[in-house]
Amino acid sequence: MATASFRFFGELNDFLPRERRDREFAAPCARAATTKHMIEALGVPHTEAGRLLVNGEVADFERLLAQGDAVLVYPQASRAQAGIRFVADAHLGGLARLLRMAGFDTLYDNGYRDEEIVAIAASEVPTVRTVLTRDRELLKRRDVEHGCYVHTIRPEAQLRELFARLQLAPLARPFTRCLHCNLPLRPVAKADVLERLPQSVRVDHDAFTTCDACGRVFWKGSHHRRMLAMLGGAIRLESKA
Repeated sequence: MATASFRFFGELNDFLPRERRDREFAAPCARAATTKHMIEALGVPHTEAGRLLVNGEVADFERLLAQGDAVLVYPQASRAQAGIRFVADAHLGGLARLLRMAGFDTLYDNGYRDEEIVAIAASEVPTVRTVLTRDRELLKRRDVEHGCYVHTIRPEAQLRELFARLQLAPLARPFTRCLHCNLPLRPVAKADVLERLPQSVRVDHDAFTTCDACGRVFWKGSHHRRMLAMLGGAIRLESKA
């Protein structure tokens, strides 16, 4: 059994026991252990790790470790690409709703099992979905290519965390997706939805969108202003970073 030294940087330290944070430490490695195996054995999901150095040289997750190797692990430098899509685990319903509100394609069902989430994320093309979870074991699964461990608890804070980490602000298209069905909304003529509107809305509003799946109608009322203010907080946070 070989022994290697490890040093994790940045937010990766949050996954480590306190006595191993922000310092180099030695750890025994299983026979034929790769960097991926050891990084995850020490508590850090592979989706959170970015640049790896072994003995000062750039390495990948398949690098076999030997006696005396020195491993440096840096956080994933995540930057969102146009068309980024998400699948959220069963504990992140509030975050999924907020991401939809911001215009991001986000699959969610409180009945999703881990196996279903992994299959959904891996099977969709041309780009796989990014798995969102607070379960680090889910992100350690081999078939999870892109994932984000969500550190914060409250949905609003989770949204701000993702916007800052993935630089989502330029990609946000608020109120273009159904909060319930996750499908794009389309503009609809007032006359076509008049019978579905409260009397006060008929008088005060003229612009509407609708979801073809559930038939819900949306307009820019007081709830719209409150939600826009909340989304604005996430967008402004990123713009200052």
